[in-house]
Amino acid sequence: MTTLDFAASVPTIRPGLAAVQLHDELWRLTRPGGEVLGYIERFEERGLPRYRAKRLLQQRRFLPVGEFWRFDDALDCF
Repeated sequence: MTTLDFAASVPTIRPGLAAVQLHDELWRLTRPGGEVLGYIERFEERGLPRYRAKRLLQQRRFLPVGEFWRFDDALDCF
């Protein structure tokens, strides 16, 4: 079993929003009906975790929304 060191900062789900962790550093954000809204990607900057929010557009392209120090801040973009 793998214990993730950032598990304490994993998603606080918002009403009408579901976060599915795809792997250690990527979450898919969907509406309850399954529509994909975008992704949150975890990466390191100067040894600290950062979170990049990317909105999925209808043309199947990504629009970077921002980079944040906290997962919940990235989640608020959706």
